[in-house]
Amino acid sequence: MDDKLKLKGRMGRFVRWPLYLSILLVFFNVLVYFISVKAGLLVSLGLLIYIGIAVGLYRRNKPQILNELIAFANQYDLLEKRILEELALPYAIMDMEGKLIWTNKLFSEITGKDQFYKKNINTIFPDITADKLPSEGGKEISEVSTRFQERIYRASMQRVSLNEIVEQSEILEQTSGNVSLIAMYLYDETELKEYIQKNEDNKLVVALAYLDNYEEALESVEDVRRSLLIALIDRKITKYFSNFDGLVRKLEKDKYFLIMRQSSLEALKEQRFHILDEVKTVNIGNEMAVTLSIGIGLNAATYLQNYEYSRIAIEMALGRGGDQVVIKNGNSITYFGGKAQQVEKTTRVKARVKAQALKEFMSTKERVVVMGHKITDVDALGAAIGIYRAGKTLGKPVHIVVNDPSTSIRPLMAGYLDNPDYEPSMFVDGEQAKDLVDNNTAVIVVDTNKPSYTECQELLYMTKTIVVLDHHRRGNEVIQNAVLSYVEPYASSTCEMVAEILQYFSDDLRLRNIEADCIYAGILIDTNNFITRAGVRTFEAAAFLRRSGADMTRVRKMLRDNIDSYKARAEAVRTASIYRDYFAIAKCPSEGLESPTIVGAQAANELLNIAGVKASFVLTSYNQEVYISARAIDEINVQVMMEKMGGGGHINIAGAQVKASVDEVEEMLKSIIDDLYQEGDIIK
Repeated sequence: MDDKLKLKGRMGRFVRWPLYLSILLVFFNVLVYFISVKAGLLVSLGLLIYIGIAVGLYRRNKPQILNELIAFANQYDLLEKRILEELALPYAIMDMEGKLIWTNKLFSEITGKDQFYKKNINTIFPDITADKLPSEGGKEISEVSTRFQERIYRASMQRVSLNEIVEQSEILEQTSGNVSLIAMYLYDETELKEYIQKNEDNKLVVALAYLDNYEEALESVEDVRRSLLIALIDRKITKYFSNFDGLVRKLEKDKYFLIMRQSSLEALKEQRFHILDEVKTVNIGNEMAVTLSIGIGLNAATYLQNYEYSRIAIEMALGRGGDQVVIKNGNSITYFGGKAQQVEKTTRVKARVKAQALKEFMSTKERVVVMGHKITDVDALGAAIGIYRAGKTLGKPVHIVVNDPSTSIRPLMAGYLDNPDYEPSMFVDGEQAKDLVDNNTAVIVVDTNKPSYTECQELLYMTKTIVVLDHHRRGNEVIQNAVLSYVEPYASSTCEMVAEILQYFSDDLRLRNIEADCIYAGILIDTNNFITRAGVRTFEAAAFLRRSGADMTRVRKMLRDNIDSYKARAEAVRTASIYRDYFAIAKCPSEGLESPTIVGAQAANELLNIAGVKASFVLTSYNQEVYISARAIDEINVQVMMEKMGGGGHINIAGAQVKASVDEVEEMLKSIIDDLYQEGDIIK
């Protein structure tokens, strides 16, 4: 072995130092010869003896030193392997595809697999899939939380390069690329996760519960039974939340304050807040069922902020029509319920108060700018015309923002264009409106409460006086900092709300015939000729407009379709398919149509006339988006369905806009319907 191996570096120099010293002795021996030849010979003899002994010792000790070093290295390698073998941390080596190569004893004991188990890691931990492994040219370290039997582990995986080892190997040759393995450690986090979960479960959740129609329900029952009705509702609410370890305190006659743990909230979610249906079952002769709204706030930085979240949530629940639960978890908002129609208020006190507030705001500003939603429809235009007349009554210049008039509103707008009774600047586009709006302008938004849906969103940030008049339910996105917000989901249309406001706005206000026609047309379209969502106040508003000069024959002529739109609507109905027995889904052609989205909405209304159809959905491709018109009669909440696709609306009239293909949107819609069946919201 000594002729195949040699020492190098410091160890080699250390072992050979006697030989190096002999060179110095030879030099001194030569000097001695200059002094005395006999002395030099004597020194030479001693030097030869020294060199012979040094060489002999070197040749004799070298193999022993090499053997000792090899033995030490071998023992060190065995020690290192034993350390990994006995490591008190589960450890495994895999290839880059996740196939196990070797595991230590603890890993084998935990998983019950042999140390040389050769299958893929996901056969043991299904959560560790190929996309979660460290990759070449990608992430060096990857961590995955996974569960095995009753324990929870954090799998930490690190890519280890083997290039240097392969380059020095005598039996392996690197062909191309990088050679790597994955080293994986398992960290048992069961107790940590349990404590984290306990901490989450014990977090405080604050809720506010309001009875939506308290006064109306009491009026429908005999006086002697009213106290009993209140007592039964109180008992049902208190008992229900007590079963979930919740604390209930009554704040007012129709308001409750709730405190519970987050774990209780999760249990309530699983039951989908059955209390909403239980409260409706309380009946002691009352003609009207009592409905409940709950606003819940959680995961805020402070308890006070949790309460603020619950207050915002209950306002959203009431603004969306009541009979539902709204959960505000930080910036996330979740909805439950909302199946009942909001009860129409018989009193007009609120309309009168809003009318006076609107008058005050408009009186203090130099001009008024009114805008509806994108692709302005008849309801938005009619409401804007009503606000126009209110502003002109106060002597203010009023401008209506319409960017691209659709075919449905052009016949209505034609009466104002080139009409000497109306100034040319009555209708403006978004760019012109930006030049008009400043802090001395009142911006009034009609028929929408979402800033992104407005004709010109920039106007909302150019003035501090913003008024919102709308009949759609509120969603996550709302117009912020409005000085006056009048959102009533019970109303059939924004035109109905505006008609009521005009009656209380001013004694001097007089609608012209053409203006009354527009407002009446808005009510007619949104109620589908007084078939959908038409209440007592709807007919009262229509009667006011009729007295103001609205002519039904003129309105009917203006709302007639052209032949292409009629054919497209008929084609959508002809090609409609029925999904899961109750849902009509159709695709509306858009080629050659100026306003295909309106045709799609009309087709959705038509499909509801088919026996057995509970909800209809018409998909219209327009401007590189798919517009969904959703309609229902009474059993299905299409608003919740459209919110899952980024839209919104009412319980039975809703819509959404999705950037995808028509086929993809249809699959998304079917998936939502399937989820409703699985959740039990739809029962055959």
